[in-house]
Amino acid sequence: MNASELNVRVARKHVEALDICTFELVREDGGALPAFSAGSHIDVHMPNGATRQYSLCNDPSESHRYLIGVLRDPNSRGGSQTMHDLVKEGDALRISAPKNHFPLAHGAAHSVLIAGGIGVTPILCMAERLAVADAAFEMHYCTRSQERTAFVERIARAPFASRVQFHFDDGDEAQKLSLPAIVQAPKTGVHLYVCGPKGFMDWVLDAARAAGWPVDQLHYEFFSAEVVKSDADAAFEVKLASSGRIVAVPKDKTVVQALAAAGIEVATSCEQGVCGTCLTRVLEGEPDHKDMYLTPEEQAANDQFTPCCSRSRSPILVLDL
Repeated sequence: MNASELNVRVARKHVEALDICTFELVREDGGALPAFSAGSHIDVHMPNGATRQYSLCNDPSESHRYLIGVLRDPNSRGGSQTMHDLVKEGDALRISAPKNHFPLAHGAAHSVLIAGGIGVTPILCMAERLAVADAAFEMHYCTRSQERTAFVERIARAPFASRVQFHFDDGDEAQKLSLPAIVQAPKTGVHLYVCGPKGFMDWVLDAARAAGWPVDQLHYEFFSAEVVKSDADAAFEVKLASSGRIVAVPKDKTVVQALAAAGIEVATSCEQGVCGTCLTRVLEGEPDHKDMYLTPEEQAANDQFTPCCSRSRSPILVLDL
């Protein structure tokens, strides 16, 4: 275990809604947990060896616990099903210290929070923080149905309950999310935050971009993605700047896999290009970006890439390794 990791135990496991459980985590030694800010997540190392990222959804002022929400995903790669089926109250887990790639913008005139399904976890934490700061915001919470809507009672008790609108896919048309009405007129100082399934996030972000929202007023974080393979994917080479060593990357292997086969380990977590754990500087060459972590502007700079999924458009990439 490295210095940034923590040993915790599950103090409480609770069913929040159909296929959604929350896990309350406390330090095994009973001490205080590292501070975090709204939008933060932790890496959870599971008994089956998988590592997954989950947003913290409790009050950031709390130091005695972390609260995460986990959706049972029928297409689970071993993470959510392990949490639901194998992790019990009292179990020990290893987690990372909190990381925040989805922070609130300071000084926003107004914040628009949009949650899709389990994407409510960081959004709810943001709403609570904005309410404490007496900041202007509105929250839209979209789910498939009421029975799949987590934290309903918690939101109902919150002082900001009147600022939250629920939108159910199986409800009548009048209550469904009217996205054009929300994004059609971007204004200076208004920031939009969205989290949820990839298709939902793409829908929101595409609409906002089409309406002219500036890049720095759009905030999002993906936690899963399907790495798109292409017939155009070709073999290439990577060169390690520190040693000059060259490693071949076959068309059916990732850079991380090719480096591992050569005895060179790169830290990874999601292996889908969403968490940034493996982010590596590119000194020469043109990456073929397949990640959801970097912004379009960061990708265009071509000075870093995610070797767990991204490839190369040039015959060789020189990496800062």
